[in-house]
Amino acid sequence: MVELKTDTSIDEMRAAGQVVGKALTAVREAADVGVSLLELDEVAHQVLRDAGASSPFLGYRPSFAPTPFPAVICASVNDAIVHGIPTDQRLRDGDLVSIDFGAELGGWVGDSAISFIVGEPRAADVRLIRTAERALAAGIEAAVVGNRIGDIAHAVGTVCRAAGYGIPEGFGGHGVGRRMHEDPPVPNEGRPGRGLPLRHGMVLAIEPMLIGGGTDGYHAAPDGWTLRTDDGSRAAHTEHTVAITDAGPRILTAR
Repeated sequence: MVELKTDTSIDEMRAAGQVVGKALTAVREAADVGVSLLELDEVAHQVLRDAGASSPFLGYRPSFAPTPFPAVICASVNDAIVHGIPTDQRLRDGDLVSIDFGAELGGWVGDSAISFIVGEPRAADVRLIRTAERALAAGIEAAVVGNRIGDIAHAVGTVCRAAGYGIPEGFGGHGVGRRMHEDPPVPNEGRPGRGLPLRHGMVLAIEPMLIGGGTDGYHAAPDGWTLRTDDGSRAAHTEHTVAITDAGPRILTAR
């Protein structure tokens, strides 16, 4: 069931979203050659502590997961698409890093993701990340009252496919509210004019995931969490929590 949020609730969700934006900014600034993924996790964890917020990621265990998630960020590097577990792996020059992060504050959740390059960038990686950001922007632009979920999915997928990138089937956005994952699912590819109508008060996480090699194949790593590209190509992941309002889409996790 889809819960419609009141305007007051959306304002409260923005407070959680501000914590998310601050943490992602801090992680991006801390990321450098030689820094470990666990050190980045601690940076984000400190932002939560300072804000009096908690993590919806830490201890989360969906049905597919063999163990509860052990960190407050997902840190996915190079061929990892999403759900990477932070380890003592240290970043190297040219690594493509995707960080997914959530915060719970006052009973509401915010969820967002960024991709960036550490050190000297490759032109192909820059293009991949910029395309992911354009796909996110297109999805947000389609998130208006009167449209449908399929319009968001179509907008995201069109940008990704036009650039020649793959899309991991079965993974995409979702509703956000009291819990990190709520109805409805928001696919990254679909047909316009189809699916649930968008109404004032719906809050969605829109999150493009792109596979740089152009194929759609992926597999789970031995840790049971990390998804990696089948062809070994690099991946990018972007996300914002967005409220559907009569005045247009409102980004609750803006940085």
